[in-house]
Amino acid sequence: MTTLQPSAPPADLPAGSVLSVRGLRKDFTLHTIDGRVVEALHGVDLDVAPGEHVALAGTSGAGKSTLLRCVYRTYLAGGGHIWFRTAAGDLVDVAALPDATVADLRGHEIGYVSQFLKAQPRRSVLTTVASAGTARGMARDAAREAAAAALRQVGIAEHLWDMHATVLSGGQKQRVNIAAGTIAPPRLLLLDEPVSALDPANRSAVLDLIARLERTGTAVLSVFHDLDAIERLATRVVVLGGGRVLASGPPEQILRDSSLPLEVAR
Repeated sequence: MTTLQPSAPPADLPAGSVLSVRGLRKDFTLHTIDGRVVEALHGVDLDVAPGEHVALAGTSGAGKSTLLRCVYRTYLAGGGHIWFRTAAGDLVDVAALPDATVADLRGHEIGYVSQFLKAQPRRSVLTTVASAGTARGMARDAAREAAAAALRQVGIAEHLWDMHATVLSGGQKQRVNIAAGTIAPPRLLLLDEPVSALDPANRSAVLDLIARLERTGTAVLSVFHDLDAIERLATRVVVLGGGRVLASGPPEQILRDSSLPLEVAR
């Protein structure tokens, strides 16, 4: 693994962008098989502006979820830079930041929502969601009020709010995860298949909630295997293939290009 060193941001980054990925590389060593190295990302460049929703598309294994995890620093990048513009206006390279600084950014400015909720034991549903708000600077009472509103929006019945989040069904956990990710919206929200386990009614409510993030100025980078969700939410689609960016453009153009390797369902 290459150790990435802090460096000055290039002068040609888009003014005001929340996220600018440059030359991002990531590989995995298959230690339990034969030690071979599998390259997942091969020099990805990507920008996301405030209020923009960029959806990643492509076939399985194209590197979509790997890219999200590198941005969130769940995975360490093997090369390149992940420039994030903080609320204070500073450009920092997430790929090279100390772990403690990354943890602070996750709490305050970068959110991540997947189909799986990692709930702490003995913590209620309401507390789980409200804690995300207080981490982003909300007062405790305001966070609880906002958490209640978010839980109503995603259809979590009030009699479940005092239950431990760990005992909920998979679909309920997914909705709690969305509520926590969108309360006091972060500057950058990463979404990895956030509606995959939801029934049609709850899926629609969650998509409505995500759609409203545009008004808050939140930059969104997402992965959906759902053509309708991409068309409804995305302002731009970026197609990955073989760990590289193959195309980028408006949904109505990209999703109807038969030459592109897409794997989405209606």
